Amino acid sequence: MNFSQRQADPRRHLVGLSVVILFHALLVYALVTGLAKKVVDVVRAPIETKVIEEIKKPPPPPEVVLPPPPKLEAPPPPYIPPPEVQIATPPPPQPTISVAPSPTPPAPVDIKPQAPAPAPAPAPAPAPAVMSIGVVCPQMVPPRTPPKAAREGITGTVRAQATIRGGKVVAVDILSATPRGVYESAVRTAMMQYGCTTTGDTEVKAIQDFDFKLE
Repeated sequence: MNFSQRQADPRRHLVGLSVVILFHALLVYALVTGLAKKVVDVVRAPIETKVIEEIKKPPPPPEVVLPPPPKLEAPPPPYIPPPEVQIATPPPPQPTISVAPSPTPPAPVDIKPQAPAPAPAPAPAPAPAVMSIGVVCPQMVPPRTPPKAAREGITGTVRAQATIRGGKVVAVDILSATPRGVYESAVRTAMMQYGCTTTGDTEVKAIQDFDFKLE
């Protein structure tokens, strides 16, 4: 089937033309019979318009201004006198007097001179005059208690030997001490200051015991 032939078919044009003519004929008939006039009258009918008034809201009620409440002033607090505080003045501190315990000097000990070694018996001969050797120390200095011993309450004993020549102590030997290293130096210093009286110039050794007690 050819498309160009279908477009050129006169029957299709005839049908369309008939429809257009029929439409116009109906339109003319309507105008003649007054149908169109009724339509126009309907269109021309008066249009009622109503003005709708805007509904006004009622005015708000007037604001009632309340008077301000009276100011209630708080009554002043009652006057309370401050309590009287009596501060006792402490008495001035009494000066503290520290009394160091006075060391008890050692009890005097009799100095026993050490007898010299016996000489070998001489050959029979006339008996010589017997000589008595003695020692007396009128000047005796008591030893001082060391501060450490006095502070810690240390007691002790010392046994010392003095070598005396010409009335003076020339040497001091510590034979024993309890406890060790506390009183030896004090004993040696004191004995070196002794002043003794001996018979003759013979060297004499004397032993003395010291007893240290703290009260």
